[in-house]
Amino acid sequence: MTAIGIIGSKGRMGQALFAAIEEAGHNHAGGADQGDDVTALVAASDVLVDFSSPKALQATLDACVAAGKPIVIGTTGLEEAHHAAIDEAAIKIPVLQTGNTSLGVNMLAALVEQAASRLGDDWDIEIVEMHHRHKVDAPSGTAKLLGEAAARGRAIDLTNNSESGRNGITGARKKGAIGFAALRGGSVAGDHTVILASDEERIELTHRAENRMIFARGAVKAAGWLVEQSAGRYGMDGVLGL
Repeated sequence: MTAIGIIGSKGRMGQALFAAIEEAGHNHAGGADQGDDVTALVAASDVLVDFSSPKALQATLDACVAAGKPIVIGTTGLEEAHHAAIDEAAIKIPVLQTGNTSLGVNMLAALVEQAASRLGDDWDIEIVEMHHRHKVDAPSGTAKLLGEAAARGRAIDLTNNSESGRNGITGARKKGAIGFAALRGGSVAGDHTVILASDEERIELTHRAENRMIFARGAVKAAGWLVEQSAGRYGMDGVLGL
């Protein structure tokens, strides 16, 4: 059995993680939240799962590196500086970072990459996501994950080939761009649709999350896989064997 510690244990995902850890037959080493010293939790854990906030990430990475413990990072809203910190930590410990821990979403990403690689840039790609009214970042981490998959399929850089927040007279859609639209409302756990549209036909690939347990179960599976890996930066494709 693996001892799994939770960063952000009092949030919605933290509570789901406690249930998923018990369901999988692992041990939960406890949790830490805003203002807590994570050192003791890291020491008591075989692996950490972090669904807290970007501002807490650096302290958590430092503690994991100091103790030589692997970490699964599911926190969204990460910026370039956070990814640089993850890259640095991954030199010394195993780090799995993903915008979504759902096994279904990551299989969807693989399908999106394959479709984008086989269809030309005359097929427009749009990613539509909807989440509950309390979500603070947009586009969602999952939408970005799917956008990155599409960009990999086309061998382009997503940053320089994306469109979002369209409003007013925006001009024609740029050929080859990957578009994003974010919807917020109600208690939606997470809906994502990738639309590939040509002049005469359209493909829609959709994933709908019924509840947060799919993310928690995926994170626990990832944690169990990560403890067996050497130092490096990983994604959910490794967990799925893709």
